[in-house]
Amino acid sequence: MRLRTEFWVKAYIRRCAVEGASAVVVRHGDDDAGSIFIKIDRLDGTCLVFGPAPAGLDGADNDRRWMPCLDPAGAEHSAADAFLSREANFDSDLWIVEVEDRRGRHFLDDSLVTGVA
Repeated sequence: MRLRTEFWVKAYIRRCAVEGASAVVVRHGDDDAGSIFIKIDRLDGTCLVFGPAPAGLDGADNDRRWMPCLDPAGAEHSAADAFLSREANFDSDLWIVEVEDRRGRHFLDDSLVTGVA
């Protein structure tokens, strides 16, 4: 069973704060099972966006897994905001957490999935 979204988001925001990054909820979704998207503002005009990895990946049923949603090298804020707006229009239960970190740290560690087509 997966941890409630609300608890996961609170723990993630605390983790960011402990590491010296500012994180805020910019869109509050369903407390129990809302999807989470994370926007990392690198404070240089670019950002990274991470979202839920596709269902069916190893461990994704019980643990949250993440994948880059846009260019993993970075995207412009307008592209990221347009993407997140489309996702929010599709899923009214989703959360968006925005992190400000000059180094572009995402704090997703081993939960990040790469190479998913």
